Amino acid sequence: MKLWDKGFSIDKKIELFTVGNDREIDMHIAKYDVEASRAHAVMLESIGIITSEELEQLKSGLKILAESIEDGTFIIEDSFEDVHSKIEHELTKTLGDVGKKIHTARSRNDQVLVALQLYYKENLEIINSKTKTFFDTLLGLADTHKKQLLPGYTHLQVAMPSSFGLWFSAYAELLIDDVYVLNAVSKIADQNPLGSAAGYGSSFPIDRDITTKELGFSTLKYNVVAAQLSRGKSERAIASALGGLCNTMARFAMDICLYMSQNFGFVTFPDELTTGSSIMPHKKNPDVFELIRGKCNKIQALHSEMLLITNNLPSGYHRDFQLLKENIINAFEDVKDILDIFNYSIQQIIVKDIDLTDEKYQYLFTVDSINNLVVEGMSFREAYQKIGSEVQAGTYKPDLGKEHSHIGSIHNLCLDDIREKFPK
Repeated sequence: MKLWDKGFSIDKKIELFTVGNDREIDMHIAKYDVEASRAHAVMLESIGIITSEELEQLKSGLKILAESIEDGTFIIEDSFEDVHSKIEHELTKTLGDVGKKIHTARSRNDQVLVALQLYYKENLEIINSKTKTFFDTLLGLADTHKKQLLPGYTHLQVAMPSSFGLWFSAYAELLIDDVYVLNAVSKIADQNPLGSAAGYGSSFPIDRDITTKELGFSTLKYNVVAAQLSRGKSERAIASALGGLCNTMARFAMDICLYMSQNFGFVTFPDELTTGSSIMPHKKNPDVFELIRGKCNKIQALHSEMLLITNNLPSGYHRDFQLLKENIINAFEDVKDILDIFNYSIQQIIVKDIDLTDEKYQYLFTVDSINNLVVEGMSFREAYQKIGSEVQAGTYKPDLGKEHSHIGSIHNLCLDDIREKFPK
């Protein structure tokens, strides 16, 4: 069944190419199409297009479909083009002519749009919540390990003293920036496009405020052409926001892979969280973090894909938009999984004690030594030259006891302030 069926058969090769794997992808938006169809039916009854009895029939039929989606028995057979045709078919099979009325005053264009907007809206909230869980875990680890020093690097050269508390809370605070962007994108998704039909509205006296309220949108996309133009624009914004969050996680995962290597040896994990080698029995590979890094980098590339698909399309609907669905939905599902596995794994990190008297760390405290001389009255330039000369002559002796007390430093992590910053 096809919603645009006019009584003739389409070439099978063309059908396979144009439908693609929409049926599989549409399973992710099936429940939202049912929700939108229910709201649409409520609106149709309010303007007298269907009767109150027909509305109750449609509600009943849609409730059955929602339950089958929830319990996993709902399927989209190959005979259907997509989830939208499947739902209308089921309503018609159950309710007869009443089921045929559900598509009145809407197009598949705004039907897809509203289902996707609802999917985006809800899943952005889920990702926000999972990010908060990850954030809390990192701040907890920062507090637990705040007294354990860690070498800091610039250019991958030993630079200045850091700490595990500083490291964990750094990535926690970066997540706040990512949530700011996610929240901004949520506002883009929180606009009801239903009622724009094929992109130019309808001659029916539809009430778009009703569907906006029924579906829980904060506002609607008023201009019907703007509603259609939002297809692609929403995906570009979402891809950018998800990419920003993934950038934070990819960099953190890279740190972990680096710090697990024997050359650094700062952290490790239980054997059951690592993998081995088929020929090297000593290996403990950080595969989970390498895959997190790789998946996150893949998602960061999504924005470019969304941009290139939609960049110069003229106004109105184009079938190119179909290509946005698969990878943006896959990105949502992947980000949720990544957040879950990262949060699960990082809780089992084993932080090692680092011997900062080791020769390779002997210059970690040169800046502290310079600052000590400045406090004693020497100018910074003279102090810099004095310590530099000692380093060159091999006579430098580090002072490991200097405290860093300013806001956001090793000995003043401001964890409560960072926790308070997370958007409510």
